[in-house]
Amino acid sequence: MAIVELNNVSKIYQMGKIAVKAVDNASFKIEKGDFCAISGPSGSGKSTLLNIIGLTDLPSSGQVILNGIDIYKGISLSKTKRIPLSIDSKLTDYRRALLGFIFQTFNLIPVLNVYENIEIPLHLGSSPVTASMNKKEQTEWIDFLIETTGLTNWKKHKPSELSGGQRQRVAIARALVTKCPIILADEPTANLDSKNGDQILELMHKLNMELKTTFIFSTHDQKIVSMANHVIKISDGKII
Repeated sequence: MAIVELNNVSKIYQMGKIAVKAVDNASFKIEKGDFCAISGPSGSGKSTLLNIIGLTDLPSSGQVILNGIDIYKGISLSKTKRIPLSIDSKLTDYRRALLGFIFQTFNLIPVLNVYENIEIPLHLGSSPVTASMNKKEQTEWIDFLIETTGLTNWKKHKPSELSGGQRQRVAIARALVTKCPIILADEPTANLDSKNGDQILELMHKLNMELKTTFIFSTHDQKIVSMANHVIKISDGKII
């Protein structure tokens, strides 16, 4: 079953009088449980494509289907220059229900410890799955993620007391905490040394296999590409 489907999706940026196609008529499917890499050189459009899947960038045209939901059905994208509040509110709901994000710069909250950083999405409006969990169940789930990501001994530590690899482990656990079916990772190993990068990649692959969560990477890291079971190559905005 396809959990992500893009049909004839384009993204055009207007640079003065010049129209730049960051994504050019892209069509593909990603199946549930895939460990998928969107691969291409810098400027190829891979991050824009990931942002379109992540509902943080509005496509100029085309169809985006996530978990069977036609996200922009009934909306004239070519006439929508700025996201109306009514649409933005729906996109926020879809992101909460369907998507977790892992950033290359970690984006942890400095004043919160490991447990609190992982927990924070549950206070911001969680997915339908975690919304049905009581406080005890949520605590047990967070503790499970802390143990699984190897952070038990750093549970009460602040980000400034952690290595880069440990911070990325926190970011992975935070992305998983709402039990969303799709995790998007933008160059997740870019700011790590090779040893930590390899460990983080192995951890994400392990979680993909055990939890059946779909991972989608924007990357030019060949280690991620070689481990992926599905590779989407992009160049100059076109799927090749």
